[in-house]
Amino acid sequence: MLCLVEIRGSLPGYALCPQPTQRPPDPPADLCPVLQCRDFTAHTGYEVLLQRLLDGRKMCKDVEELLRQRAQAEERYGKELVQIARKAGGQTEINSLRASFDSLKQRKSHGWLSPTSGGLTSMLWPQEMENVGSSHIQLGLALREELRSLEEFRERQKEQRKKYEAVMDRVQKSKLSLYKKAMESKKTYEQKCRDSDDAEQAFERISTNGHQKQVEKSQNKAKQCKDSATEAERAYRQNIEQLEKVRGEWELEHRTTCEAFQLQESDRVTILRNALWAHCNQLSMQCVKDDELYEEVRVTLEGCNVDADIDNFIQAKSTGTEPPAPVPYQNYYDREVTSSSCSLGMQPSGGVIKRFSGLLHGSPKTASLAAPAEVLTPTPERNEGVYAAVAVQEAPGPPSLPAQGYRVLYDYTAQNSDELDISAGDILEVILEGEDGWWTVERNGQRGFVPGSYLEKL
Repeated sequence: MLCLVEIRGSLPGYALCPQPTQRPPDPPADLCPVLQCRDFTAHTGYEVLLQRLLDGRKMCKDVEELLRQRAQAEERYGKELVQIARKAGGQTEINSLRASFDSLKQRKSHGWLSPTSGGLTSMLWPQEMENVGSSHIQLGLALREELRSLEEFRERQKEQRKKYEAVMDRVQKSKLSLYKKAMESKKTYEQKCRDSDDAEQAFERISTNGHQKQVEKSQNKAKQCKDSATEAERAYRQNIEQLEKVRGEWELEHRTTCEAFQLQESDRVTILRNALWAHCNQLSMQCVKDDELYEEVRVTLEGCNVDADIDNFIQAKSTGTEPPAPVPYQNYYDREVTSSSCSLGMQPSGGVIKRFSGLLHGSPKTASLAAPAEVLTPTPERNEGVYAAVAVQEAPGPPSLPAQGYRVLYDYTAQNSDELDISAGDILEVILEGEDGWWTVERNGQRGFVPGSYLEKL
């Protein structure tokens, strides 16, 4: 019969109560009368009962191993939960969902979550998940205590059994020794009786027809044989009496040992039954504890309000309601240069400054491949105002290095028209080492850019 106790929670949990008191069972049958054997030298009943105790001891060890492994599993699980709780993040969340997540790994003691700060204020937070892990660790310790109790019980039974075994071994050896001695004296007695009968018959034959000396000799021999038979009978009787005495002692010890072993077996079954019952109760109570702890999380989740979280976030993190204005387009070459004209007190002319797109919009690649710097002379044209045509000299590019031999380390496929396909093992001449990592190389009269990191100097 099981007593189930319901606990509070959105998911009901149940715990097993201790076993209720039952009607005392009928006394067990006595084992001694049913463990007898007709063979005087055999001890089958005692050996069967002793084997039962040894098998029970093996069962105790099996239960101990079960508790040991379960205790190790509970301790490992508890430690892993503690580590998970300590490594759990959730620091980026705010408001009620943050509170719900924190309650999963922590239990609130007092205080409330600030809806605007996104953190804990005036709170003491014992770790919720650590509590679950600690409870499983405590369960492992309780199982180890139960394990130690079983081990002590098993050792006590072993000591008691050894005492009875020693007494039974002594009595059984004595019984077997006297039995062997009695059987040997019986054989001697029977042989002496046969010798006496033969001597008596020989004396009778000789006394009828024999001489006086032969009669006397035969008579003396018959008397000696009869005395030997009498002595053998006395020894035989004495051995039988001793054997009967030892048999009585053995029977008494056998009964006492059977009763003691039966009591041990009853105690063992009771202890193991109660240990397994308590083990199941401990596991059930652990489930109840876990449900109670996680109920705190469910209660917090019930208070999680999505709309309130969004509103609180808006109130705490609002940055404004006006979007940025569009950025207008301004042509650099259409702007009028007024600073110089203002400084000279003159009106700006309508001339247009000449553009050098190759310099302003070109990339390092195109600059390195450009023709040698040359002086550009503007085409003479009519000047307006005080501005005149300006001769502009293009800035010289980086100096070219003498051609050097390099070996290609990796394959590279050109991505643009100004790049060059190369393969591992090719020999190239480096014309220019660009600072941006793109080198100008020449191979078989073809020039182009390749990654400088793909080359190795010969």
